[in-house]
Amino acid sequence: MDKSPDQKRAVQYLYPSFDPFDQRMVDVGQGHSIYVEQCGNPHGIPVVVLHGGPGGGCSPAMRRYFDPAVYRVILFDQRGCGRSRPHASVEDNTTWHLVADIERIRRLFGIDRWIVFGGSWGATLSLIYAQTHPERVTHLVLRGVFLMTKGELDWFYGGGAGRFWPETWARFVAPIPANERGDLIAAYNKRLFSGDLAEETKYARAWSAWENALASILSDGRSGESPGHYARAFARLENHYFVNGGFLEFDGQILANMGRISHIPGRIVQGRYDMICPPSGAWRLSELWPMAELKMVRNAGHALSEPGISAELVRVMDRIAEAVA
Repeated sequence: MDKSPDQKRAVQYLYPSFDPFDQRMVDVGQGHSIYVEQCGNPHGIPVVVLHGGPGGGCSPAMRRYFDPAVYRVILFDQRGCGRSRPHASVEDNTTWHLVADIERIRRLFGIDRWIVFGGSWGATLSLIYAQTHPERVTHLVLRGVFLMTKGELDWFYGGGAGRFWPETWARFVAPIPANERGDLIAAYNKRLFSGDLAEETKYARAWSAWENALASILSDGRSGESPGHYARAFARLENHYFVNGGFLEFDGQILANMGRISHIPGRIVQGRYDMICPPSGAWRLSELWPMAELKMVRNAGHALSEPGISAELVRVMDRIAEAVA
């Protein structure tokens, strides 16, 4: 009998590794240059992949959710992270700059319409991009939905998730003085932008460790220490976006604007035990989206690398390819 997705490693569901046929740095203005790559079939179905964070960057594994004979896969590192420059910069780095960057990439490659694929913050950005440019999106494929609401931030940085992981939460709050723990996002902000590289890196590692430790359902509450260079960009960018409410006009904006994309087919893949982005967000989204299909993956948390989530995402992309063909 075949093993279930819960028992296999995620890599078993992915397509074999393949290299880009195009890699470049794109000047997007305001002093920023972003890394962009294309891989798969140059004449295939275009799909743009939006990574999480903000500040997570893309990785070679993200290419492998798509049949390289069928899809033209475009990945890029968002402003300030990965191979994009300047590194860890929050200047001229907002949701709306990123939406403009996505459009710049689409026009650069002569693509009229494309599939938008994103997880966690990438799902947030996918929804905002689609609501801004609905005429450019053929399908939305989302994983680990994050709606950039105050309630979600309060859950993760206000102690909600900490009730399930008290020892890990204690490590996260420990570096912050007791009188500042009422607003941990603000407390970390002071230290992540102190101007002292050593201090910024120290607190960036603590910030990143909290999130990384809760990503997988198989976690033991420890994630190991992220490289300082990566952690600093990840933590600074996340914190910058969260302090500013994702640069949205009002709390709950994404759900309020779902009418703009109600006609776009959507696939939502959500881990049932996602501690970072609880499933209630994905469910609320699906209730307002008549063209969406929601798949709750049992025995899965938040990470893209969860076996059940990887299996479902590959299945979704294969089904879309068959329908388009």
